[in-house]
Amino acid sequence: MASEALNRFVCLCRYLQDPCHVSRFQQFCGVRGTFPKKTTEVSESDAKLAVNGVCVGQCQEDRAARLEAERDSKGRVKPLRRNSLTGDVGQEFIIENKFLFYLFTIGTELGNEMFFIVFFPFLMWNVDPYVSRQLIVVWAWVLFFGQSTKDLVRWTRPPSPPVVKVEVFYNTEYSMPSTHAMSGTALPFSLFMLTCSRWEYPFMIGLSLALFWSVLVCISRIYMGMHSVLEVITGFLYSVLILAVLHPLLDDIDTFYLSHSYAPLVVLLVHVGFSLVAFSLDSWSTSRGDTAQALATAVGAALASRLNHQLGLQPDPPEEALPLTLPLIDRALLGRSILRLLVGVAVLLAVRAAMKVVAIPLACKIFGVPSDDVRKARQHAQVELAYRFIVYGTVAYCCVFLVPLLFSFLGLS
Repeated sequence: MASEALNRFVCLCRYLQDPCHVSRFQQFCGVRGTFPKKTTEVSESDAKLAVNGVCVGQCQEDRAARLEAERDSKGRVKPLRRNSLTGDVGQEFIIENKFLFYLFTIGTELGNEMFFIVFFPFLMWNVDPYVSRQLIVVWAWVLFFGQSTKDLVRWTRPPSPPVVKVEVFYNTEYSMPSTHAMSGTALPFSLFMLTCSRWEYPFMIGLSLALFWSVLVCISRIYMGMHSVLEVITGFLYSVLILAVLHPLLDDIDTFYLSHSYAPLVVLLVHVGFSLVAFSLDSWSTSRGDTAQALATAVGAALASRLNHQLGLQPDPPEEALPLTLPLIDRALLGRSILRLLVGVAVLLAVRAAMKVVAIPLACKIFGVPSDDVRKARQHAQVELAYRFIVYGTVAYCCVFLVPLLFSFLGLS
């Protein structure tokens, strides 16, 4: 009985891992590949491909659509960003439904750096520093566990063809589970759980927005050709498991960060230590750098939050004041919030740019690594870790401590 159930489960996993499902979904959404003819003329011996140990079908029904797309030269576009490791610009493809293309591009950007450099500061400066602090903790550890699992499992991306690579930035890196799906699930549902009892707003609206955010990010990774259905589902379920363990501990973690005398040392050692663990699992890649970046951001935010707490800056409202009432959104409030965001993000981008200029040469000098080729220099774990912690630890520290002081000076608090 147990053996039969296991066999069914394995068959289901193989079915969900089949890249033909990704290809069919892309065609349904109006994405057409421009593959060379020879890639569509597959011999009988090549009718099955081994992908991550899974045998998949040839997707014969996709041949006609690919050949038709090959003949059509109108509306061809290329991926927005080059591959992070090889610099490959990717292959042209045809977009027949621009609405879905822009929608899923937005969805996949919800898991990228520029979104986080706007999202967390917006929460910190305009909504609730308490919620922002705890979301950063969730984000950092979800990324760490997700990326570390990728490096242990070592499954490659869905093959092309039949899949069209709408995005190639992370194409040469591992794919199981989808860390976009993980962060795209953990963040909105953490935000919902942290605010539903802290702020007064309709429960169903908050739940619906969290679900929409999560589904949009998850489906966007299939649309982009970066993940199979199985990898996205696994990422979703994995993040739910991590949240079930981590969410009840968030208050205790926050209290420890703010008030314990050894917190700064513990925070620094733990985050740097786990960054070293992440880098030891496999060779350098941008995604491992992103993991160190998230952990560095968590360090900077934790240290700055502690200093705010000690100086009595940005105090959390007392428990008797909860739940908080949403303010009336008028022109004055909206204008002030937008101005804070524009000024604050401009400062953070300037800090990031300045620290990037300093960090690589400094790290190379400290560790005796040639700095002529920045890409090669950053492939040394010690240089990349120092770079990420110097740059993004400083950016997070400025976001939580220095920028709010600037707002007070400018009368924007």
